[in-house]
Amino acid sequence: MFKDARIRDRWALAGLLAATAVLYVWGLNASGWANSFYSAAVQAGSQSWKAFFFGSSDAANAITVDKTPASLWPMELSARIFGLNSWSILVPQALMGVATVGVVYAAVRRRFPAWAALLGGAVMALTPVAVLMFRFNNPDALLVLLLTVAGYCVVRAQEKAGTRWLVLAGACIGFAFLAKMLQAFVVLPGFALVYLITAPTTIGRRLWQLVLAGAAMLVSAGWWLVAVALVPAADRPYIGGSQTNSVLELALGYNGIGRLNGGDYGGLGNLNQEAGWLRMFDTEAGGQISWLLPAALVLLVATIWLTRSAPRTDSVRAQVGVWGSWLVVTGLIFSLMQGIFHAYYTVALAPAIAVLVGSGAALLWERRENRVLALAAAVTAGWAYVLLSRSSEWNSWLGPIVLVAGLAAAVGLLVVGRYQEVERGPASEGSAGMPPAGLAGASSEGLVSVPSAGTAAVPAVGPERVPSAGTAWVLSAGPAESSGAPSAAASGVSSDGPAEVLSRGPVGVPSERPAEVLSRGSVGASSEGPGAVRSGGPGGVAIAGRGWWSRRLSGIVAAVAVVVCLAGPAAYALDTAVSAHTGAIPTAGPSTGGFGGPGGFRGGGGPSAMGPGGFGGGGQPGVAGRGGQQGVTGGAGQPGGTGGNARSDGTGADGFARGGRGGGMGGLLQSATPSAELTALLKSNASAYNWVAAAVGSNNAAGYQLAAGQPVMAVGGFNGTDPAPTLAQFKQYVADGKIHYFIGGGMGGGMRGGAGTGGTGGSSDATEIAAWVQETFTASTVGNTTIYDLTATK
Repeated sequence: MFKDARIRDRWALAGLLAATAVLYVWGLNASGWANSFYSAAVQAGSQSWKAFFFGSSDAANAITVDKTPASLWPMELSARIFGLNSWSILVPQALMGVATVGVVYAAVRRRFPAWAALLGGAVMALTPVAVLMFRFNNPDALLVLLLTVAGYCVVRAQEKAGTRWLVLAGACIGFAFLAKMLQAFVVLPGFALVYLITAPTTIGRRLWQLVLAGAAMLVSAGWWLVAVALVPAADRPYIGGSQTNSVLELALGYNGIGRLNGGDYGGLGNLNQEAGWLRMFDTEAGGQISWLLPAALVLLVATIWLTRSAPRTDSVRAQVGVWGSWLVVTGLIFSLMQGIFHAYYTVALAPAIAVLVGSGAALLWERRENRVLALAAAVTAGWAYVLLSRSSEWNSWLGPIVLVAGLAAAVGLLVVGRYQEVERGPASEGSAGMPPAGLAGASSEGLVSVPSAGTAAVPAVGPERVPSAGTAWVLSAGPAESSGAPSAAASGVSSDGPAEVLSRGPVGVPSERPAEVLSRGSVGASSEGPGAVRSGGPGGVAIAGRGWWSRRLSGIVAAVAVVVCLAGPAAYALDTAVSAHTGAIPTAGPSTGGFGGPGGFRGGGGPSAMGPGGFGGGGQPGVAGRGGQQGVTGGAGQPGGTGGNARSDGTGADGFARGGRGGGMGGLLQSATPSAELTALLKSNASAYNWVAAAVGSNNAAGYQLAAGQPVMAVGGFNGTDPAPTLAQFKQYVADGKIHYFIGGGMGGGMRGGAGTGGTGGSSDATEIAAWVQETFTASTVGNTTIYDLTATK
């Protein structure tokens, strides 16, 4: 039976992972280049090993992306093997998502039954923002996978104070820094504190182990930083996102303190005014991550309360501490940070929510805390109704169904919980895991604590505790196999075979209630077949024919509750999977209404997008960003996809038209799609130049680079505010014949002083370069794009 159950569990896990793979991989090519900013860097890394190592935006190594490069490496290796296309870029991201679901399953399974691990894995797989980001090419996919592995390693380390597991956790967090810099360290305080408090070893050894883990983290994160520092600036690309060509400045400024306090590192400053305690539930982030967030918080508090009397080293409480600290610390930082914030960042909360839901549900189910489970189900259904009502024109029938079914399931949990309490009878005299004294004819010598998984055929001479993941008090079955001592039996009850145990106590925590025992043998003299023995209350053992139906009914009600709670996020997840997503700020699910968040600015090619010295261009104005975002317009379409968060019919997921497929300028957050005529022009005689063109802003340059397959210099980096190159350097490149064309329009002269940004920081070099080109060279129009031939002055 044990082998059969194990095989069944493995097949269930395989089914979960296969379904996740289908959800994450199906139709990936519809998104084209997805985020062209990173796709252009993948293209560069697939052409140049130097660009691969540094994370350059182009193969000629003018400037890097504004992140450390680890997240690019899997995609670049895939592109080198399979060629550059949507599949080679996005499939590695999807596989990271499948792996993350597997690690979540493993984390829950360490302490709880397979059904709980499947629940946790399903929550992870169906979280809308997870579906979005594991089908996209932003750095978050690798970050989330590595942090999830790190959390699992801390849990494993805590079990037996394992140094190797803790060091591996440190290494994973360090490498996660190379994916998305300081965000990787947000989980550190909680992980370290939980291990320091709960690890089953001396305080001195715990401190030493944490020092070793910290050293592993520093080595894993620092080797690349040291390598970059050792390479002279003249021999490597400029570090994008910094003002001083420094990785440390990038980590601590633009991608560090600036995100927390809204400091103006790089010219954009605070573009988001929605910070607050409830940010995770607002119209921007709510539909992305918060579906099961209330339930996770309820279960977290309940679990801490139920394990309050457990020993310091209790592994269940430690596991909940690891994932609970991740959720609380990261959630608070995301909620209160004053700098640039995008809703898709919340994918970092998904593993913690998934593990807490799976673990908490299992613990409360084992303790029969149906009232808390009912509360979690009712709150989840009510919140799902609120989230679904924000997209009132999208499947409006779903919200009321989820609400009514969820409340019904909550009532059902209360009813079956009450029925079980009545069936068990008054509370047992036993407490703190000791057997009840009311078992008729049973002495303490006839009782033994056995693992809840498997069968009980344990001879007992006295009370004994067998270390296990969950203990249950049962009557020993069969003749004694050692010491020659017969086992005591309950009066009137004979057991001809080993018993199966269903533990009512939490894993690792003694149960205050008697266990249910399913006997393989006969039950009493009048039993004609297999039956159930319930050690339920004073007066002996009840023959629980009704108990089987009670458990079956409880299982049905619980299954309904799970399905209802997952219906909302599953619907959003499917909508996300069938929609194409492009640009720098994707969102999951349908529109939640409201265009143009605070601090918004337009990124099309019109004059309003230009700074001083900018150029008019034929950019598509598009439609402002989806609800709650920074109000950036959708740009031109991309190969294999459409502009913005778009469907295959060319409209956005909210039904509004996005930027067209025709040639047009890009912007800060959208890449351009050049006409065939311009693409042919850029390719002509390309080998004679280091860069076939230059354009202000990385996204603007990325579209031309991906279309031509040749390096295009991103003047000013992502925001157009980096001093790379300076005006003097650009003039020297032109004099040396290294750049063929300058492409006007798009971001114009960079974002410094541009409309709507309010930016005061960053360099003005891009503006000065644009003005110099306009004064020195003759403009011409190719398709609807303004270009300047830098080999021919006026």
